[in-house]
Amino acid sequence: MAMVTVHQWRDVERGLQELRRVSRGPVVVLTADGDALHRFWLSAYSPEVIEVERGRYPAIGRITAALGGDCAVLPIPIPRDCVDGFSEAFYARPERLLDPAVRQAQSAWGFVADADEERAMSALRRNLDSGAWDRAHGHPRSTPEFEGSMRLIVASPLS
Repeated sequence: MAMVTVHQWRDVERGLQELRRVSRGPVVVLTADGDALHRFWLSAYSPEVIEVERGRYPAIGRITAALGGDCAVLPIPIPRDCVDGFSEAFYARPERLLDPAVRQAQSAWGFVADADEERAMSALRRNLDSGAWDRAHGHPRSTPEFEGSMRLIVASPLS
């Protein structure tokens, strides 16, 4: 099992192949699909964060190829009240991203220039204050879950 970690590994294929080698049953990987990150409203404010994350997460096809076997890729809906601190967990609570401590707990912001972060957060604050954010992106506030980039990959060995 690998939970939101493969994007931190130096040798993704080797790590995934080792998971397969030591497992008699399914291997489970929770990760983000870099190609789906644009679904999150943050892409309108900080395309830099989205691009950084997209580059860090191994492609889903790369993961399934390394795991081999019979792979199922399942979207993981994020509940509106998700307590985890990853970016998409705040899809319906954009005000939380204005807190520097929240962003500091998210590794992606460490790869973005301070000026880009300040610009993005100033624009977000301005749009929240004016109501522009709610007009453009507010529908998730009443949506119980968001299907963003989170994926569960279940790789079962071939019989």
